[in-house]
Amino acid sequence: MTAGISNEIADVVVIGGGVTGLSTALALAQSGVRNVVVLERSAVGSGGTGKSSGVVRCHYGVKSLAAMAWRSLPILRDAPDILGESAGFHETGYLVGVGENNLGALAANVAMQQSVGIDVEIIDHHQAQELWPKARLDDFAGFAYEPRAGYGDGHQTAMAFAGAARSLGVRIRQQISVASLLVEGGRVAGVTLSDGGTINAPEVVVASGVWSKALLGPLGIELAIRAQRAPILLVEPGEELGAVPVLSDLVSLQYVRMEGTASLLVGNSDHSDPDWADPDDYMNHADDDELLGAAAKFEHRFPGLGGAKVASTYAGCYDVTPDYNPVISGTPYEGLWVCAGFSGHGYKISPAVGRLMADLVLDGKSGDPDIDPEDFRLERFADNRLLLSPHPYVGAGSMR
Repeated sequence: MTAGISNEIADVVVIGGGVTGLSTALALAQSGVRNVVVLERSAVGSGGTGKSSGVVRCHYGVKSLAAMAWRSLPILRDAPDILGESAGFHETGYLVGVGENNLGALAANVAMQQSVGIDVEIIDHHQAQELWPKARLDDFAGFAYEPRAGYGDGHQTAMAFAGAARSLGVRIRQQISVASLLVEGGRVAGVTLSDGGTINAPEVVVASGVWSKALLGPLGIELAIRAQRAPILLVEPGEELGAVPVLSDLVSLQYVRMEGTASLLVGNSDHSDPDWADPDDYMNHADDDELLGAAAKFEHRFPGLGGAKVASTYAGCYDVTPDYNPVISGTPYEGLWVCAGFSGHGYKISPAVGRLMADLVLDGKSGDPDIDPEDFRLERFADNRLLLSPHPYVGAGSMR
């Protein structure tokens, strides 16, 4: 054997040190699987997790996603007690506003959300204006409000998952990438590493976001994921706003949340013209056109904030599937699993994702009657049975 190259054995290998991979490792360890190895090519939380805007909401049109978000919220909120470290969660509430053409969808989605226990209600203009005094709300036709929602911090959450997982014996190896997946016959046998070593394992979970595609391709597994660049603006509002909720503006197609105590984080909700990107080489800031477009939306929604100014910008990449929903699924190879393609949902549902993934690995089924793993199966794209909301929002359905 070449010096420095090792051959190891694990019960489960998880590829990817973001929130979904680490949550999976933690859930496996909590279920009694002790020999779990997480492999991260860079540092914990350094991929899509680190660029997440961290919005925590349960407002989905797909029942399984709504239930996953609701199951995840208390773990993110109470992370210091549950995980041993904070997830950076701020319970600000979440306000979504829609136009006249989406009132029916709003009512139907809220009814479904309430059916799985989510604390959400339809509110009127007066109530919405009390929540966001500085916002112009006259062009909204209706609102829904989740008082327990808010936002967290992707990197802090990843570190909290990592710490909790390590306390149960999970090994997290950073700065090591996977060169290839090992298969024997019809099942997975482990992974080969970039340093030439191997880890033999009967179960492998590929949870490496948009980079999952390259790992699965050589095995003939077509994973329909692309990287969609998403610019974010950090705005100084110019005046004190008080405690305002996350605002999901489905008329202007933007979202706004507090960043700390005095700044705003502003993102784009218009995915009609995606900016497909190389996740390893893309523009990491908003360009002039993006700034102008975002400024026009912001000024329309907040005409009273005349002193607002952009402090800085950055960009991340969503790992997007054709239906903007994740793949949490087995593959044609026994023991090989995919947990990727979260399309912007991953942070807010990550605790439930880990639980579902662990349930599938250990039992082959979901342990939650409101979360149907059939929704997230890999084959749905080839079968042309996309996971879509029964009540999509016109013009803003992609991530709802």
